[in-house]
Amino acid sequence: MRLTGSEIVIECLKEQGVDTVFGYPGGAILNIYDELYRHQEEIRHILTSHEQGAAHAADGYARSTGKVGVCMATSGPGATNLVTGIATAYLDSIPVVAITCNVGLPLLGKDSFQEIDIAGVAMPITKHSFIVKDVNDLAPTLRRAFSVAKSGRPGPVLVDIVKNATSDMAEYEHVTPEEIKRSTEKIDENSVKEALSMIRKAKKPMIFVGGGTVRSDAAKELFAFVQKVDAPVTDSLMGKGAYPGNDKNYVGMLGMHGTKTANLSLAESDLLIVIGARFSDRVTGNTETFAKNAKIIQIDVDEAEINKNIMVDLSIIGDIKAVLEILNGRLEQYYHKEWMDKVMARKDALPLTYHKEALTGPYIVEKLDELTEGNAIVATEVGQHQMWAAQYFQYKEPRKLLTSGGLGTMGYGLGAAIGAKAGNPDQTVVNIAGDGCFRMNMNEIATAVRSNLPIIEIIFNNHVLGMVRQWQTLFYGKRYSHTVLNDSVDFVKLAEAMGAKAFRITKKEEVEPVLRKAIALQEPVLIDCIIDSDDKVFPMVAPGKNLEDAFDERDLTRQKEEA
Repeated sequence: MRLTGSEIVIECLKEQGVDTVFGYPGGAILNIYDELYRHQEEIRHILTSHEQGAAHAADGYARSTGKVGVCMATSGPGATNLVTGIATAYLDSIPVVAITCNVGLPLLGKDSFQEIDIAGVAMPITKHSFIVKDVNDLAPTLRRAFSVAKSGRPGPVLVDIVKNATSDMAEYEHVTPEEIKRSTEKIDENSVKEALSMIRKAKKPMIFVGGGTVRSDAAKELFAFVQKVDAPVTDSLMGKGAYPGNDKNYVGMLGMHGTKTANLSLAESDLLIVIGARFSDRVTGNTETFAKNAKIIQIDVDEAEINKNIMVDLSIIGDIKAVLEILNGRLEQYYHKEWMDKVMARKDALPLTYHKEALTGPYIVEKLDELTEGNAIVATEVGQHQMWAAQYFQYKEPRKLLTSGGLGTMGYGLGAAIGAKAGNPDQTVVNIAGDGCFRMNMNEIATAVRSNLPIIEIIFNNHVLGMVRQWQTLFYGKRYSHTVLNDSVDFVKLAEAMGAKAFRITKKEEVEPVLRKAIALQEPVLIDCIIDSDDKVFPMVAPGKNLEDAFDERDLTRQKEEA
């Protein structure tokens, strides 16, 4: 049948099982929005307050559901406002399809009103970037975009469509999407055999889990693998929940703000099995001494990640779930009692600590974990609150922590929470923010209210840019250059002005009743939590230092006493 380009866009979205789109209309994309109006019973469109919010919402939807997130924007500034969200998804390997429209073909390349080469702009931060100039290419391009976004190592894809291609007509025939097969063609039998041999010889194995394990839906296979190897497990920020955070083998996060147990045990291990992690600089510390006593096996779907940041002894290239299934089928049952006893004793001796007497971020996160029984979806912005959310909430399953790991995008979390709630209406969704981050995209509270999405926004309000201030305190002689937010902004009044319920917490005793009320209300709620400006995230590894040099507040106090 013959359809307009706009009709083809909607039919292709329906083919792909898209039920929710996040976006903001404008002149160039009006034809598609007109068609969305006709199909609003089939595809829900959530109008965000800013295009960046739409990109983050599509990202949060994708992370929390495992589906492809979809966002839309018009030409020019509408399209460029998506860029930060697209880059966020790219650095964290999140499947998002961003659909933009450009000026008509006769106006293309003439600096027309609101014209920008968004396909060119987005090329370095997408798996693929398309521009559709002919309506006959529209359906094949959209289908390929979804396939590329989902296959192999997932990631964002941009499809830019010239306006006349949305009104021109072409033949359309429904096509059922082919199942995306797991990447197994590069799994090497000799590498599998060598990995099994290395595991058999190891006396002090350790397993490091990254976001690739989450993307591969390999939590079940990972758990079985850990039990067979009998090893302590650590994770990256992106790997949270791939292995249960409340399991006895789990020793906490690795790296700059990882636990001392994880960092010290890694330095002592003789075999490090890295599953779906890319050795970020925030994980490795000094690369020259990282896992210096261990042989390293790296399992990853993306061959480009092998030997990029850390040289490894063996790699297995393939989908994480598929590789673990193969290994689990051949692994013997191992026991490393002496090693595990030592690591667990260290875990007991070196717990995470914070000031129990005051209202702090860690206390609020622990209380949230308790009241939701660890079942909430937690989005975060970026900074101290992000690290506390990673350290003190026990993520028992994957897709529960939504956070910008690679790009570190302030303003990410609120949009992501909106997307997560749209995709998971029956789950409690919370965004944990700092006051600096909240200012970036706080207008999305209005989106949650308008769209009737009952999210909970918790602000750790210390009136400073907390993580930057922490660095200024520790490494810059307490020169607080432009990190103090000493103004009179009232977040409670702001939230109420946008139609949300709002509460302020100033002491510990208020945390539990306010959280209970917020969860029970089932409407958008903001909680402004006033904490100390100089609360810090510990442990910490100074930039470029060895992981075993992690220090906390007690170490700093001891150093001062000895000086």
